[in-house]
Amino acid sequence: MSLVVESGTSTDIDELEKLYDDLNDYLSVTTNYAGWIKGIYPTRKDATAGIRDNTLFVVRCDGKIAGSVILNHQPEEAYSDVKWKVDEDYSRIFVIRTFVVHPSFLRMGIGHALMDFSFELALKTGMKSVRLDVYEKNFPAISLYEKCGFEYIGTVDLGLGKHGLDWFKLYEKVV
Repeated sequence: MSLVVESGTSTDIDELEKLYDDLNDYLSVTTNYAGWIKGIYPTRKDATAGIRDNTLFVVRCDGKIAGSVILNHQPEEAYSDVKWKVDEDYSRIFVIRTFVVHPSFLRMGIGHALMDFSFELALKTGMKSVRLDVYEKNFPAISLYEKCGFEYIGTVDLGLGKHGLDWFKLYEKVV
């Protein structure tokens, strides 16, 4: 199995949209730990914005997109309500967004590959830390993040209660 992580391009948008839809379909018939809703998040619009902003990266397995992540510098408003390990301007911090793995590639190391890439890119570009938020009941993601060295910072309300997502855990990894 050959894995390549690279910047997403506009030619990837259709495949990313299909990945998002396939993942949301999978979550709707299994346990939807992430709390994502097809047509609401993630969507083609998220992929398009990530590619436009040069913040979306894909991991390909034998040429097929197996997963994706957006690394930007845009925290949620609620991030300001907690004390982080690193006190830096967000220009020096990556925020992980839209971290996805296609259901056909679960438990194959795709998530770890995306995390490793994120940390390597953070080091290479002078970032001081990597942050993320995760729905409090997304146990598989929380387990991955903790195995990858993220430390729990606090729990906040991101204003998504209307979708049944009341509390999100914040994590940070100092690089």
